[in-house]
Amino acid sequence: MSGRYNSLGYKPSLTSLNNNPGTSMASPSGATAGATGGGRPFRPCANCTCSPGLLSRQGRRSSLFVRQLMDKRKEQLAKGLGSRSNGSGESVYSSDTICQARNVNTTERLKELRKKMKEHDLGVYIVPSEDEHQSEYVSAADQRRSFISGFTGSAGVACISRDLLNFNDEDSEGKSILSTDGRYFNQALQELDYNWSLVRQGEDSLTWQEWCVNEASEMSLSLGGRVVKIGIDPKLISYREVTGYEKLIRKKTSETTKSNVQFVAVTENLVDAIWGQFEPLPVRACNDLIHLNLSFSGESFADKRKRVLSRLSCTIPSCDTFCVVALDEICWLLNLRGSDIAYNPVFYAYLLLRENETQLFTNNPFDVSIKKYFSESNITVRPYEEIWSELESTASEMAQKSKKIAIPSGSPWQIVRVLQNSSYQEIQSPVELFKAVKNETEIKNARAAQVKDGVCLAQYFAWLEEQLTVKDSLIDEYRAACKLLEIRKTQPNFRGNSFETISSTGANAAVIHYSPPVENSSMIDPSKIYLCDSGSQFLEGTTDITRTLHFTKPSKEEVDNYTLVLKGNLALERLVFPSGTSGYNIDVIARQFLWERGLDYRHGTGHGIGSFLNVHEGPIGIGFRPHLVNFPLEAGNIISNEPGFYKDGEYGLRIENDMLISQDEGLRFGEHSFLKFENITMVPYCRKLINVKMLTPEEKNQINHYHRRVWESVVHFLQPQSIAFKWLKRETAAL
Repeated sequence: MSGRYNSLGYKPSLTSLNNNPGTSMASPSGATAGATGGGRPFRPCANCTCSPGLLSRQGRRSSLFVRQLMDKRKEQLAKGLGSRSNGSGESVYSSDTICQARNVNTTERLKELRKKMKEHDLGVYIVPSEDEHQSEYVSAADQRRSFISGFTGSAGVACISRDLLNFNDEDSEGKSILSTDGRYFNQALQELDYNWSLVRQGEDSLTWQEWCVNEASEMSLSLGGRVVKIGIDPKLISYREVTGYEKLIRKKTSETTKSNVQFVAVTENLVDAIWGQFEPLPVRACNDLIHLNLSFSGESFADKRKRVLSRLSCTIPSCDTFCVVALDEICWLLNLRGSDIAYNPVFYAYLLLRENETQLFTNNPFDVSIKKYFSESNITVRPYEEIWSELESTASEMAQKSKKIAIPSGSPWQIVRVLQNSSYQEIQSPVELFKAVKNETEIKNARAAQVKDGVCLAQYFAWLEEQLTVKDSLIDEYRAACKLLEIRKTQPNFRGNSFETISSTGANAAVIHYSPPVENSSMIDPSKIYLCDSGSQFLEGTTDITRTLHFTKPSKEEVDNYTLVLKGNLALERLVFPSGTSGYNIDVIARQFLWERGLDYRHGTGHGIGSFLNVHEGPIGIGFRPHLVNFPLEAGNIISNEPGFYKDGEYGLRIENDMLISQDEGLRFGEHSFLKFENITMVPYCRKLINVKMLTPEEKNQINHYHRRVWESVVHFLQPQSIAFKWLKRETAAL
């Protein structure tokens, strides 16, 4: 799955690890945002207050859709049609004539939010995507940005201004923007209503931070230099981001000396304060903990703890306590997993690591065996909410001893506020760095997980092809994703999808992070491109695999562009590079063939992958974000390789493999060793989409060698007479 880190931290999905494959709602095609969005404004449904998030949580499937689908099938049968047309030239795969899921009308929500902003004397309010742990994926209770804006993508920031010159309390006015990255431009234009304007990160000249400061500065000037405040929940933004914001404000106010802008913490979350007026306020899950034994973790908590403390003593000799904030870091360190956030096997917690004790702050229940494990490991468990009082008392104690508390870089502003800016030091979390390097057990298990998922995807793609081309069935995108989940559930140690399955046909595949709606999902058209980006959570490991298929006869353009994407994928996989190289330095390798034709894609090329943990794992990545320079790739990293190409309104192409980084023992240049990639994904490429004439002999050999490995690894788990066996044999045959 294409991914990167956004401007406020890491990169929300709406179902539990053991639930369905995806539930976010689609929007009417052509819906656009405000002034910067272009196109016609979307007319909201009358009295509509249901957000896509609420509709998806309820999992409703409209009877209208079912009736219309049955009517189309009956019409086909009555006419004796062998084709997939209803006789009028209209494709039955199009859902244009079926009532789409409604967008959220945000008018009343924004009005109520601005009332709360007035209570706190705010001119601008910021609503990030992240939770208080700076998580990329968040629980339903933390999807505040989705609630207030209607945009359901996993990354973005909503900014709302209140017109301080308008004194009509009954009609609070202002502006609202949604800023997101290139993966979500299309989706945002479809989901945002007329109240919102889209700010495209990396393309529009104004950033969302600049927009907020400009709005506040202009209001301050209009009010004769009165203070205008920009507010945010201090738990939802990193302190590093705050310092950057304050620097931007100083620069702006120095240019316009009569304006007065302040960035302030608002401890009452204003979205939470109004949420219940429109729909039931979601409650965070608090599920049972899972303990991973050494056959899955490969290293005990005691050994991990010792490593972390050793690194801390070298980094900060005066450090007495380390506060672990990121949920996946806590899970990795303790060899525990949870299921509090959809697709992510994590639980809500904070951790204080000291030389003589470990304090875990969580409300999650655990069984007798874990209780014994805690006792043996000298882990004290306290209520989740007590972290703040403990940090405050610890800060006071450390000040008296002239000691420091270490906190991870990117920690929430609220932690710094509690520590009073005096007794802490920000560091790169050693837990994050250690977690990204897999040990031998994790690597062995990752290979096993890839074979399991290879079996599942062979069965799924064979089933889907037969349904569409042999049985002439009507299969919608969402039902197909459900079938894939059903197949995966047959595998031992399967714990759910690793993210919401992207099952997309035709033009939907051009929406980079598209997810099929529960209601009125498009029918998969075998005459068009089908893109499936999906992943699994096994106890053995986490997978993330994308394959783009065509079930009939693709166009020459589709074949050629797919081959360009494939060539970039293969080139990156072949790369041998010196140790110390970061993903920022090698991103161009995957893009070179597209660039030769004037083509590109608006997402990173790769992201780290956890070990039965988050599918997007920092700090490594392959992409064009400058921060990646600071994190060289290492042996033991598992990282995705996913170049793509997307033609808006027509089709999308992406090929994603998971790669293991290892030492190339045969190469050395002075003191420098060399690293190489190994593709551990076990799913063949689509033969129909490969233009063999565009491949070099080296590339053909690379594909044939890979396909032999896929065949030899997967075939033993398939019945010889099954359609999956036949599909795999055909797709892995030599070019």
